[in-house]
Amino acid sequence: MSLTRDGIAYRVARDLPEGSYVNLGIGIPTLVSEYIPPDREVFFHSENGILGMGGLAKPGEEDPDLVNAGKQYVTLLPGASVFDHPTSFAMIRGGHVTHAVLGALEVAANGDMANWRTPGEKVPGVGGAMDLAFGVHNILVTMMHVTNKGKPKILNKCTLPLTAPRCVKHIYTNMAVIEVTPEGLVLREFAPGMDPKIVQSHTEAPLRVAANCREMDIPAAFQVVHATA
Repeated sequence: MSLTRDGIAYRVARDLPEGSYVNLGIGIPTLVSEYIPPDREVFFHSENGILGMGGLAKPGEEDPDLVNAGKQYVTLLPGASVFDHPTSFAMIRGGHVTHAVLGALEVAANGDMANWRTPGEKVPGVGGAMDLAFGVHNILVTMMHVTNKGKPKILNKCTLPLTAPRCVKHIYTNMAVIEVTPEGLVLREFAPGMDPKIVQSHTEAPLRVAANCREMDIPAAFQVVHATA
């Protein structure tokens, strides 16, 4: 088994603490707001100028003037505010955003992250990722565990240009939850039906298995029968 994209977002949502201020990157991260427990208050920030962002807008209820940084139609929660880019980035650079959930192309064993450029692309896609990587203390990465060619994306050393060095704190993939520590990567959880050996076989960097490592508690709707999907 492995997790769907929504399954990864669901698992991240369970780890965001009460009262946190969270920026959501493009891709899987945008799904996280859909799965926050109803009894928990989390304030979502979008770098194009929103604080108090709700979930994605339902079909037919879209407001053309209300989008997130990925140009998806979103909603606002009561008390939300909208503002300009300078104010938004002042929040990020000033350390007022507590968590950022970002997609990545590669993550290294020491927490280096590469997510803005791949070989052959003429136009880089850095967006606000560098500001977030340097300005936010808790960087949570969401991604598929391997490439579409089956190559590991969690490496000893990134091969792509870095977004920022030593910035990632946790990695959430369709196979595992991994913590980045000064001593290396620690496997905290694995997808249902897997085990630490399977996760390691799809990871270039060495993993230490936590003493309390366990199988993820994920609803069946978020599981698929493709370990490397």
